[in-house]
Amino acid sequence: MWFGGSSRDDEEGGSNPLAGLLLLILGPIAAGIIRMAISRSREYNADTEGAAIAGDPMYLASALEKLHLYSRQIPIETNPAYNSMFIVKPLNTLGNVRNLFATHPTLQVRQEKLAKLAVELGR
Repeated sequence: MWFGGSSRDDEEGGSNPLAGLLLLILGPIAAGIIRMAISRSREYNADTEGAAIAGDPMYLASALEKLHLYSRQIPIETNPAYNSMFIVKPLNTLGNVRNLFATHPTLQVRQEKLAKLAVELGR
């Protein structure tokens, strides 16, 4: 951008430093959001495959509910950087903006998708 771009003397215009700075700041944020979205979609695929292995999606939904209840009984203080290592997220999310950067979907959303899958399969 700075060393290989065209000069400002061109009639077509040169590189815009403000646009370059904006891209430099927003690029990594957009990449992080995309990476987390891919991680969440893989989690949904894992739930679908797990439901197929279990034979009924509601079995997996019930197991997720039990994990959620047990995780609330024993509070764990963790560093947020380690959240992706847990099956159940130990920290509460504050809203949809924070969910953009979550590696796993909320248990409620996962259970809703599994219930929808159970209805589609007629179970």
